[in-house]
Amino acid sequence: MSNDKRSGRSELAKREERTAYRLLLPALIILLVIAVYPLGQVFYTSFTNRQFASGQETEFIGFDNYQRLLSVTISQLPPVIDEDTNQPVIDEETGKTVYERPISVLPREPVRYREYKQFSFMGNRYVLGATDVDFIDAITNTLIFTVTSVFLELALGLGVALVVNSNFKGKGVTRTAMLIPWAVITVVSARMWEWMLAPNRTGLFNTMLYTLGLADGRVAFLASGQLQLWAMVAVDVWKTTPFMALLLLAGLQTIPDELYEAAAIDGAGPVKQFFSITFPLLKPAMAVALIFRTLDALRVFDVFQVLLGQSQYSMATYNYFQLIGNRNMGLASAIGVVIFIIIFGFAIAYIKMLGVDMDETA
Repeated sequence: MSNDKRSGRSELAKREERTAYRLLLPALIILLVIAVYPLGQVFYTSFTNRQFASGQETEFIGFDNYQRLLSVTISQLPPVIDEDTNQPVIDEETGKTVYERPISVLPREPVRYREYKQFSFMGNRYVLGATDVDFIDAITNTLIFTVTSVFLELALGLGVALVVNSNFKGKGVTRTAMLIPWAVITVVSARMWEWMLAPNRTGLFNTMLYTLGLADGRVAFLASGQLQLWAMVAVDVWKTTPFMALLLLAGLQTIPDELYEAAAIDGAGPVKQFFSITFPLLKPAMAVALIFRTLDALRVFDVFQVLLGQSQYSMATYNYFQLIGNRNMGLASAIGVVIFIIIFGFAIAYIKMLGVDMDETA
């Protein structure tokens, strides 16, 4: 009797499983059509020399696109030797050793390397060469932009979320007002910041710095190579901190008030309550917020494109330049794959570092 019952339950479970697969089938087909197939096409195209909007025959070229994008080398720069004294030449103005030009030591076959950076190590001078200096710069810019902006947005967003989660008069109005920067279209906000960052006293920030006596009112925020990236970070932090605060606020509201009441009875102050209750229980929401924001930051396009154009690239704007400007669809696809791999790596790293189970974030 018990065997029949067990057999009956097993048949029921099998029927439910088959029903579940049938119900999931339409969603799986849609996922394959709109996600997996295009992604597969991008991976395949990255191994070809396909040209965008061109009748040129497409050829399979293997890893040539990745080699062109990611190949780097380090070469030692020999000092210039004086023919008369057979000693290294010393610059009279700086008193430093004069080294050979990087072009004389960087490899040119099978691919040509260009100078990216020079550095000294243990008394020797080295040059870091790359086959695509612009893409290496784009990766560096994007990673610095991502790490800096996401960290600031997390810190500021958590502070805003803690404030608006407390009880005070006008809480609803404050929650609505904090979303205004996020609601503004990115291109519109970029144009607003372009005016505020103008390189003369028509710009808000130059006017403020001049009034406070901190600058001459002619700081070129969007033209100076040292300030461009930090200007992008400021624009992104202003716009996206409300989104981070909204996600963290949702996580805060899932924490039961009873836990704080019990902690207060036990004598725990606000700081101890934060680190023993709020932070541990907020980890799943933080993981979701970090993954979403990091994904957006790593593929940042509009702010860089509107404010900087081709003076400084992000990975996404360099991808656009190769696809539309150079019509090199194969190389652009390889850039897209690199962006995908970096985003995937960041997502896994966040989950591991925060100790969050995938089921918790679902």
